[in-house]
Amino acid sequence: MPAPNADPLISVAELTDAMAGAAAPILLDVRWRLGGPPGIEGYRAGHLPGAVYVDLDTQLAGPPGGGGRHPLPDVAVFEAAMRAVGVRDGRPVVVYDDGDATTAARAWWLLRYHGHADVRVLDGGLRAWAASGQPVSTTASDPEPGDFTARPGALPVLDAAGAAELARSGILLDARAPARYRGETEPVDRVAGHIPGALSSPSAENVTAEGTFRAADELRARFASLGISAVGNGHQRVGAYCGSGVVAAHEVLALELVGVAAALYVGSWSSWITDPARPVATGPRPGTLPG
Repeated sequence: MPAPNADPLISVAELTDAMAGAAAPILLDVRWRLGGPPGIEGYRAGHLPGAVYVDLDTQLAGPPGGGGRHPLPDVAVFEAAMRAVGVRDGRPVVVYDDGDATTAARAWWLLRYHGHADVRVLDGGLRAWAASGQPVSTTASDPEPGDFTARPGALPVLDAAGAAELARSGILLDARAPARYRGETEPVDRVAGHIPGALSSPSAENVTAEGTFRAADELRARFASLGISAVGNGHQRVGAYCGSGVVAAHEVLALELVGVAAALYVGSWSSWITDPARPVATGPRPGTLPG
């Protein structure tokens, strides 16, 4: 396998060039919204030409339970799902959604975690594609089966014990909205609050109003304010979690853009609260102002 692509993002212009080349990438449309409507409806209404739809709940996650609302899928199930949509080991993959790349980041992370070396996220997603005047198709794609072999373990992960330890001795970021971190509201899970010692770091701050990632220097400044050094500090330990391991993948992607390799707590808050013995914190982090 070749080394992973150094740039996890691809622009509309770069993608149009790549699609015209001899080794055009596999395009995966991974639109999803918490509470619906189903992403397949948006896909049918219009998608990148040649893109194949991938469902978060059934193809990018295992059944909900003790591992959270979106646990890691079974390796064999994930491999079969990716082969069914045409993913091949030696062919690049580009993933996108119609928002700020939150769901696309989950697909990017899963493919990278399972050993695919060339996966990129379309910066700005479908909105950027359409805004640039590129064509949109309503024809469903029927790809040839791929030969992708899932090799889990290529990216670091955390379990509950690891997340708790990292919150004490490293830096654990909570990628949810600040009000959910503080425990003021919890629209999804049965318990409100955050993992003690975690820092609030909303993934929404990684992107612009247009849904594209902020410039690298802006991201560096954002993470530096949380005590995270950029490239050069190989001893710093950083991890991220959210509600169910989807939004936190966006945080891991943003950190990678500035050279920080962060671990993902896939089970996240929805798994943390399945054990009543695990502590729950509320309010702002000590020493910070409410905001």
